[in-house]
Amino acid sequence: MRLTLYTDYSLRVLMYLGMQNEGEKVQIDEIAGFYNISKNHLTKVVHHLAKLEYVKTVRGRGGGIMLNYKPEALNIGAVVRSTEDNFHMAECFNAENNQCVLTPVCSLRFVLNDALKAYLEVLDNYTLEDIIPNGVPR
Repeated sequence: MRLTLYTDYSLRVLMYLGMQNEGEKVQIDEIAGFYNISKNHLTKVVHHLAKLEYVKTVRGRGGGIMLNYKPEALNIGAVVRSTEDNFHMAECFNAENNQCVLTPVCSLRFVLNDALKAYLEVLDNYTLEDIIPNGVPR
């Protein structure tokens, strides 16, 4: 399995916010600088995280973003499911565009589906609190 860059950035934003004191607001510029990634990409990610209600955004002077939940209440499996656009591990996972001639007789999709379920089940066992780095200089 491979996460999209979008999900990677989503998790990084949540981790960064989880390293802050509760209720502390941070700017997207600060997060972009910390990870050395594009502010434009992060703006889209933060907007989506706000729509999903994982983060709160405050506009204006003194504004910023902060976690909407305590880190122990944010399940990593749920975050990944809500930020990945699909889990098409092979062509046969996409019913609309599947052109594989083996689909009617192939068992690989069942094996891959079992692997995907196991992958997500492992992620379901972790919260944001579990993955927040300790001792990272800011």
